[in-house]
Amino acid sequence: MTTHGGFEPVFCTIVPPHVLDKLAQAEDSALAGPARRTLQRDAYERTQRRLTTVVGASAVAGVADGKPQRTVHDARHGTDLPGHKVRGEGDKPGKDATVNRAYAGLGATFELFLQAYRRDSIDGSGLPLNATVHYDRDYNNAFWNGEQMVFGDGDGEIFLDFTIPIDVIGHELAHGVTQYTANLTYFGQPGALNESLSDVFGALIKQYTLGQTAAEADWLIGAGLLAPRVTGTALRSMKAPGTAYDDDVLGKDPQPATMDDFVRTGRDNGGVHINSGIPNHAFYLAATALGGHAWERAGQVWYDVLTSGRLKQQAMFADFATLTVKAARERFGDGEELDAVSKAWEQVGVRTL
Repeated sequence: MTTHGGFEPVFCTIVPPHVLDKLAQAEDSALAGPARRTLQRDAYERTQRRLTTVVGASAVAGVADGKPQRTVHDARHGTDLPGHKVRGEGDKPGKDATVNRAYAGLGATFELFLQAYRRDSIDGSGLPLNATVHYDRDYNNAFWNGEQMVFGDGDGEIFLDFTIPIDVIGHELAHGVTQYTANLTYFGQPGALNESLSDVFGALIKQYTLGQTAAEADWLIGAGLLAPRVTGTALRSMKAPGTAYDDDVLGKDPQPATMDDFVRTGRDNGGVHINSGIPNHAFYLAATALGGHAWERAGQVWYDVLTSGRLKQQAMFADFATLTVKAARERFGDGEELDAVSKAWEQVGVRTL
């Protein structure tokens, strides 16, 4: 991928640095060791991403024919990307469940964007979807590096295989959609919006795949990822930010649900994984107020804003909220959609301009 048009792909992980930082301080070396190695590997990959952004990467051509072009590679517990090709588009499932889940997750993400929003792959032009599984040893993360997905197997103590939750796959690929559209700056409120949009579409991909309504959905991000010993249900909750986990080793979920508890910090790129709880909760409130399938109305409004060209790279919460109100009116008129979106932002304390 190149960086033409000012696009600056960033390195985005599903497990926030503050979670790994906490885990790295554990007295048990079996818990702290993998976390420390993961942080080191993430730092390396983040640096590589920056270097690639500066010098430019090779362009990847897609075929805009409404069909996915998936390739799954196996790193065989190494770190060279993309690794060994193990499954291509149209190939039958193999014996490796991790490979099969990654392949299916890529397809589910492609399907949601195509069927709900008429978007052909994450760039809108049939971009091939590539993933690497079995990355490194005891690697406690999954990431989008601006060009492809990468999944660790987890350490088995705190985190399980990162291909298990389909919303994790969707979340990371949605960073690619943001990269090709609004390209939100990955710091502070714009960065939190970047993370929130990935949570929103990750949740919608799971709901679309399961055929769930907003009322039926659990609104959890990463359910099934935490090992049995962890006191928690997921990485984040859009329904109740701050309640996803409360564990002796991981600590307590720090996400706020409203602006009253907005966290000011220089860590985690200005709290991008923390304050994303606020716009996350706004989407949950809008979607559940409208009912039905969340991708059809609330999701459509959010997608309209993301791809409108009006969302600036440095957009703050209030900027995004204002655009969602305008988008709801433009698409649906002065009806319940407009009312639900407006009230959702009011409830989380974000004023529309």
